[in-house]
Amino acid sequence: MTGVPASAAGGASGARAAAGAAAATSAASGKAPGAAAARSAEGAASGAGHGAAADAGPGGAAGAGPGPEVGPGGPAVVGPGVGEAVVGEDVGVDAQGEGKTPRGKKIAAAAVNEASVWNVANLLTMLRLVLVPAFVALMLADGGYDPAWRAFAWAAFAIAMITDLFDGHLARTYNLVTDFGKIADPIADKAIMGAALICLSALGDLPWWVTGVILGRELGITLLRFLVIRYGVIPASRGGKLKTLTQGVAVGMYVLALTGWLATLRWWVMAAAVVLTVVTGLDYVKQAIVLRRQGIAERKAALEEKEA
Repeated sequence: MTGVPASAAGGASGARAAAGAAAATSAASGKAPGAAAARSAEGAASGAGHGAAADAGPGGAAGAGPGPEVGPGGPAVVGPGVGEAVVGEDVGVDAQGEGKTPRGKKIAAAAVNEASVWNVANLLTMLRLVLVPAFVALMLADGGYDPAWRAFAWAAFAIAMITDLFDGHLARTYNLVTDFGKIADPIADKAIMGAALICLSALGDLPWWVTGVILGRELGITLLRFLVIRYGVIPASRGGKLKTLTQGVAVGMYVLALTGWLATLRWWVMAAAVVLTVVTGLDYVKQAIVLRRQGIAERKAALEEKEA
């Protein structure tokens, strides 16, 4: 029989002999005998199958392809598993790339985060900050008593107060809350209100003690929020929102050059604003004390539970 592999000629015994010879060769070369024997057995079995097909059919030489061939006086030699090597390389590439974010995606994400600062809510906050010096200039123009300039100053103040109502709502509704907005929004609120109160007191239209009470309360509550933020956040109350609205209306009426019964009305509106300022300020102090006590108690309980 010509062209038939040795493993095919001996059937199963030939395959076992080829596997043994391959194992001996691998051991002599320092390779792992298990893997070499397995590949030799697989090649031998394949060669046996093709050899059988060659015996059954007339074209025996055409059927003896993949099986290991026997050299003159030597054992069957099986090459390395090329398919296994390729698969191993693919897995290695996948394992190396898995869990890592491409550099381009990181840059794109950073660009999106940077661009999110320039949203509508933050732009309105920036507008209020720009309106502060504009309001002061209009308020003090021509000695500060010209009705026309005071009307322009009132328009700037009104725009600032209206945008204060919209920027927070837009940020919460459309998820536009940013670190810049958290810091700049309260600064813009206090800046426009403080500028208006100081200008009115400097011009003699509003007693300094009113300005002192309102600004002292605003700055004090802001500082108090930062002191207790480790224990929690003091939520804005309805009284605080009503106070802000009343202050805005009262200061706006004082900015305008009003006479007659409107001048008397603005005095009562400012009185209501001062009362709400004091009452809500005391309420915030009470909430801060309760929040601090609760936070200390929770920390103490957690520490005792951890030690136990």
